[in-house]
Amino acid sequence: MNAQERYAYWMEKLSDEDPMKRELEEIRGNAEEITDRFWREIAFGTAGLRGICGAGTNRMNVLTVGRATQGIADYILASGVDPERGVAIAYDCRYHSREFSELAAEILAGNGIVSWLFPEMRPTPELSFAIRELGACSGINMTASHNPKEYNGYKVYWEDGAQVSGEISEGMSEKIAKIDLFDSPRRMPLDEAIKSGLVHILGEEMDRKYLDYVKSIAQRPDKDLNKAVKAVYTPLNGAGSIPVMTILRERGFSDVAIVPEQRDPDPEFTTVGYPNPEDPRGFACAEKLGRTIGAELLIATDPDSDRMAVEIRNGDGEYVPLNGNQTGALLIYYMAQARKEQGKLTGREMMIKSIVTGDFGRAVCEDYGIQTFEALTGFKNICGRIPELEKKGYRYFFGYEESIGCAPGEKVRDKDGVCAAMLVMEMAAYYKKNGMTLEDVLNEMYRKYGYYAEKEVSIVRKGEEGNREIRGIMERFRTEAPDAFAGTAIRGKVDYLQGYKDIPASNAMKFILEDGSWFCVRPSGTEPKIKFYYYSKKNSAKESADAIAALSDAVAEWVR
Repeated sequence: MNAQERYAYWMEKLSDEDPMKRELEEIRGNAEEITDRFWREIAFGTAGLRGICGAGTNRMNVLTVGRATQGIADYILASGVDPERGVAIAYDCRYHSREFSELAAEILAGNGIVSWLFPEMRPTPELSFAIRELGACSGINMTASHNPKEYNGYKVYWEDGAQVSGEISEGMSEKIAKIDLFDSPRRMPLDEAIKSGLVHILGEEMDRKYLDYVKSIAQRPDKDLNKAVKAVYTPLNGAGSIPVMTILRERGFSDVAIVPEQRDPDPEFTTVGYPNPEDPRGFACAEKLGRTIGAELLIATDPDSDRMAVEIRNGDGEYVPLNGNQTGALLIYYMAQARKEQGKLTGREMMIKSIVTGDFGRAVCEDYGIQTFEALTGFKNICGRIPELEKKGYRYFFGYEESIGCAPGEKVRDKDGVCAAMLVMEMAAYYKKNGMTLEDVLNEMYRKYGYYAEKEVSIVRKGEEGNREIRGIMERFRTEAPDAFAGTAIRGKVDYLQGYKDIPASNAMKFILEDGSWFCVRPSGTEPKIKFYYYSKKNSAKESADAIAALSDAVAEWVR
């Protein structure tokens, strides 16, 4: 069926009392809107489901969420996994998140599968932790992470605490695809499911276990720290508010102020609009408060608190954002120093980064004898490599990607903004006691390892036509890319479409230039955009920045 036919089918199937039918009545005759809502079925992709909330096959709603949950239940039952092990379910502050999480619990119960349901919003890393702590067979999180307010999402995890990938993801997708959206899933009312023991409500006991785990990741004792670091934290109205402030208080960081207007849940994200701490505009309120109290450091987590971003006060008193490559490299440097001094490095430690993450962290790891491995973009791929590498005798040290996400500990198999926030405060306190700021440390690292620069550019192309354009750009890179960009020859290409070495297939390409600069291009797995990642390393900050500018301009001109 095409978009118009799907629209007509929904109008026929939905009852007159269904709010979605009234919503679709309002767009009758609007071909563009109908096409956007119905040109495809929302894909079970990089992070499960992710899309705008509303009526339509290309939207997050009770039908698309219900079908996905029934398909996952079918997969669990067919896999031979004991359904009594259960599925852990969490959600964030977004519109419909609680509704979708309770719907998932009811459908699992209707299929005889136990679920462990958080009663209020919790951070994504706590869900990952809870899966392993409970011995659950799977996990579901209703969150759109850092996407705009119109979005919601459905992240799916397996028993190892990592997001599903490979055969498991494909198997779930096949089960979901066999179900018609209007086939009613097997479902048990929540109250009945709780009484029957098919739904268990999680609470403070799991919160405490998770926070104790986060504290166990501390790298240095209190005597090595100057905890008088003045900082500002914003959860961007999301799930990090209570756990981050609790862990910082328990660690003794008493001079941390929280942005009051971004402390409590707000699905509108009224004061920030786009709740992505990777975007410096997300720090506007934190910067204002920081200037008022004289903060040295600003920390932000996204709505589900898996991503964490940092701004530092430079020598001129201005707040400067650190990107994910810089923050990851700083944490690796700090943790490697600490463990070397404590005699805890064995030569079998592993660091895992994505294929689009820069090489700054790799350089630090090489200096400390830590082996670097790569994975496809997304923490389901980064953390998904941990079991295979552990079987080869490696011990997990750190995982990160350029999009301000890192996993500092082995028990959480996803980005952990709560743990990262604690470590950044500890790191700042350690260097403060030693008379250094984080800017001083970063400059020390540049002098030691070289001046790394990076730039990320995204081109947004929405809808069916945009999807075709993105596919066309990728095809041109594969078939028509020139032999040089910005006057520098290409000495190597990596096309991940058929897989590369020990990395599975993915729609991404990397181009390595003769001067060591490189860039990677790939369509986003969660948003209607194509992304470009540029990297350079030179003998000075200016040389590296100039190389990045010339390369990105040349690629952009060729794409145009």
